[in-house]
Amino acid sequence: MAVLNILAALAALATAVVGSPWGRIAALDILDANWVYQENNAKANATKGVLGKALKIDHRRTNLISTDAASPYVIGTQIHHGANNKVTLIDSVASTTNSWIFDAKKTLQYVLQETWDPIPVGKQDKREVIQAAGDAYLDMWLEGSAYTGKGKPDDSCKPGIPSNSHQAPNTHRRYVIDESMGSVNILCVWEHMMMAADSHEFGLEGGKLRYVHTLTVCGGQPCKL
Repeated sequence: MAVLNILAALAALATAVVGSPWGRIAALDILDANWVYQENNAKANATKGVLGKALKIDHRRTNLISTDAASPYVIGTQIHHGANNKVTLIDSVASTTNSWIFDAKKTLQYVLQETWDPIPVGKQDKREVIQAAGDAYLDMWLEGSAYTGKGKPDDSCKPGIPSNSHQAPNTHRRYVIDESMGSVNILCVWEHMMMAADSHEFGLEGGKLRYVHTLTVCGGQPCKL
């Protein structure tokens, strides 16, 4: 399968995932025979998790955001494919009520104020630089849908960074890196908070972090430090 066809297939899958019942996804001919669905760091039945729900999606550029009062979600998803160009893994962290500082409407409000334009080739950071920035940040931790920016050039993430270095690590990290957008999504286990399922998406500009989006799910329980 040509690269463009792979991208088209993955785009079709992403479109099917967004706000669609499971039947539309199962009908796509891009799933490997042994593909796996994982939700909140655990293997799951694709027909029974968030993937099987028809959600009204308000935003899909960074994370999937649904502000429906009856069933709000902010979802971070990685789609992996194998050598045969078939999807081998759909890996999601699906945050909702009781997730860490969860507020889908506030998340949407802030995300719509952000700029995520493609970065000119000559100004793109290398994959290693983007991943290293995300890894360095995950050696600390931050704040869910709380927002540290004020829309000014000197906005900083420092207000959310812990002042001690004794937190348990963020482990089992999985990466999807996009040099053209200067972004990396990292799914992991946030051991410091109830072994939670965690998604962090980072946006870099000129080798420095500009945006950090985080979702944290504590196994259906209210998250507590």
